[in-house]
Amino acid sequence: MRDERIKNSADAVIKTLYEAGIRICFANAGTTEIPLLLAMDKFYPEMKAILCLFEGVCTGAADGYGRMLEKPAMTLLHLGPGFANGIANLHNAKRARTPVLNIIGEHATWHIHADPPLNMEIEALVKTVSHWYRTNKESTELIKDTKDAIQAAYNSQIASLIVPHNHQISGITYYDTENIPHIRYEDLDLTHIESVVERIRKTYKIALFLGGKALRKKGLEIASSIQKKIGCAIFTETFPGYIDRGGGLPYVEKTPYFPEEAKRLLGKYELFIIVGTKEPVTFFGYEGVDSYLLTKEQERLYLCNERQDVYKALDYLDQILGSNKKNRLQPHEKIKDLKSNMPTGALTPEKLSYIVAALQPEDAIIVDEGLTSFFSYYPMSANAPRHSLLTITGGSIGYGMPCAIGTAMACPERPVINVQADGSAMYTVQSLWTQAHESLNIKTLICSNRSYNILKIELSRANIITQGKNSLSLIELDNPTIDWVMVARGLGVDATAVETAEELTKELKKALSIHGPYLIEMKL
Repeated sequence: MRDERIKNSADAVIKTLYEAGIRICFANAGTTEIPLLLAMDKFYPEMKAILCLFEGVCTGAADGYGRMLEKPAMTLLHLGPGFANGIANLHNAKRARTPVLNIIGEHATWHIHADPPLNMEIEALVKTVSHWYRTNKESTELIKDTKDAIQAAYNSQIASLIVPHNHQISGITYYDTENIPHIRYEDLDLTHIESVVERIRKTYKIALFLGGKALRKKGLEIASSIQKKIGCAIFTETFPGYIDRGGGLPYVEKTPYFPEEAKRLLGKYELFIIVGTKEPVTFFGYEGVDSYLLTKEQERLYLCNERQDVYKALDYLDQILGSNKKNRLQPHEKIKDLKSNMPTGALTPEKLSYIVAALQPEDAIIVDEGLTSFFSYYPMSANAPRHSLLTITGGSIGYGMPCAIGTAMACPERPVINVQADGSAMYTVQSLWTQAHESLNIKTLICSNRSYNILKIELSRANIITQGKNSLSLIELDNPTIDWVMVARGLGVDATAVETAEELTKELKKALSIHGPYLIEMKL
């Protein structure tokens, strides 16, 4: 079908993206991407372009957006170096199974042979963090390539399409609006699920190990029904990409970070039913410690594969379990009325965690990159009002503040609290400018312990008690001390600093009562 407004391939690309449901573009564009930007203005000014001052902010924001809505945001990145700047947060997005669509501009095909300064083998970078990638070879194939990229992204994948500049501005004579991509699932293997049920009926110590979509409200409600029937525990990864919590949803135990504790906890169970994720492994390799947290004697059964519908698999499992009942495990201890016993005195990680759990409003989104300063929060907030929690799936630090941007753009009606380690925050501090530029309702809580504290812990685990000059120089952040209030205000975000629990309680209440970005530096 001919659309007389379509004058070149860039126009057709933007129209294809819009008709596929892409509504937002996190961009740090350059000369090679100008035709795509012009097409947005020409056709769909409501397809909002968000300027990010560093590509790692673009990709981290797209990750947050995709985690919330389960549909892709688009990033628009400038050549190989631009994509390279965004790789770390695409690593996190890939581990979180987030749908993300990257469009990367490339030099005109006739210019590449001259090896201009920004020339780079982009595909060599792209394939490290993309499930699907392609360089458009012919302008006549650009719309097909775009649809293929969208389809891959909708299947919870990182899709990266590299588009030469001259292909964007080439004329187009035909544009097909049909067959716009959508989510596709493979058929379930019902016989396999029935065999899982037979195994469950012969075992007592059972655990569901959930990830991905299974941790959303719909999946957890089904898991709760299964738990009531078979008395199983429910676990998830150390750093789940997204999990709905509170408000009566079942408690999901996180796998502890340190392997000794994780092995002790998981070792109580004979059978693990794994849904939406893989079996747990240690975060790092430790001498004398097996990489896999489950022993060879513990049985693992995958309910379905990653290309099948997790909700349907859980629902079928629940149905064929019937009314089978076993003695239920001890429920997680409930924490009642946190506000009645607010902490006082000098701030500690435990008091910080308690205050956030007590004050977070209904339907809040918690973006956790507090790392060592926020470990206590998860159990404390088990019975907080309904909320969503996002964590650092791939361990590539600097995800928190960009991810908060994406969540706020995806769900503008919901308050966002980003608990952020100070060292990690410096990786993508440019995020604060975008938060101010877009007036996003994000409250950033900086855990200012003036160090990379996780490195101290790992050194201690290695029995290195006294660090040398070189080790300390790579851990401590106090020479000079970062003044987060000045940093935030310099980037357009109002801010304050607190040192006591009482001050944090007061300032967080104040921050949550107003709309827009606000930063609190918490001196721990």
